[in-house]
Amino acid sequence: MNWLLPALLLLLTAGQPTAEAAAAKTAKSTAASPAGTSARGKVISRDPWLGAIVLDAATGKVLYEDQADTKGYPASVLKLMDLLIVLEKIEQKQLSPADQVPVSAKASHTGGSRVWLKEKESFTVDEMLYALMVQSANDAAVALAEKVAGSTDAFTELMNRRAKELGMNSTVFHSVHGLPPGKGQEHDVTTARDLSILCREVLKHPDTLRYTSTRERPFRPNVAGKTVIMRTHNHLLGHVEGCDGLKTGYITASGFSIAVTAARQGQRVIVIVFDSTTLKVRDAKAAELVAKGFAALPAVGQGSAPPASQRTAAPTAGRKK
Repeated sequence: MNWLLPALLLLLTAGQPTAEAAAAKTAKSTAASPAGTSARGKVISRDPWLGAIVLDAATGKVLYEDQADTKGYPASVLKLMDLLIVLEKIEQKQLSPADQVPVSAKASHTGGSRVWLKEKESFTVDEMLYALMVQSANDAAVALAEKVAGSTDAFTELMNRRAKELGMNSTVFHSVHGLPPGKGQEHDVTTARDLSILCREVLKHPDTLRYTSTRERPFRPNVAGKTVIMRTHNHLLGHVEGCDGLKTGYITASGFSIAVTAARQGQRVIVIVFDSTTLKVRDAKAAELVAKGFAALPAVGQGSAPPASQRTAAPTAGRKK
């Protein structure tokens, strides 16, 4: 029945508002070429994608690829690098999920998708990570970066250093959130292949799926009149069997991207659809590639078993609340 998935996704998303697009419109949009040269207004997205790739999460084997090394703009998908760095800091005991993250003036004034942080508010690392992954909150990205590294510039250095360590050789980060660059700034640049490398790495941390599989969650639940009901931008959650992550992204210049992971019968695939022209096409093609990925895997019981962290089914914490 996998052939029904694309049609189902089209029906499911047809009536849904494009939250990513609406959020991005609140931020100043200035386009540039992947090489960083000035090209105001240039749109680089393609139909059905600028690039795509499917991996076996356990082995890293490429199951499908098309233009996977074409450079484009990741938009909010780059927040997976934010998540990776924070989770590694927690693992290294340099940070705790219960630590408080203070909100600076800079964080409170960050536009696009957000949870409307106010200067001098404070929330735990854990709550900020939910905001980062569920709401794709740019203000939370800035606050977390400042907590971890002291400034967004210093955190961006950590992002680029980690990318090099992972072999993401076509990636350069200039921001912690993926918003369109302002005057004198440059776009974040990566490829579908590099994003798949990042996904494999972040999936080594079990808490990743706790955040990325959550479809709805309140932020400031006990503050009357200020509670934000965060809702995921990932429409494949709950609609594609086994899907429990990972992250979507949108800016005008690059269109719609998604990093997807799904687990079935002890196997897991990673799918990247990079810089697609429309949300409907992105989601439908991502669903197709999930099906293609599982079809390309050896039958259950053949070959070596995947690591536990990469074969885990969708956690209970990820169910709609």
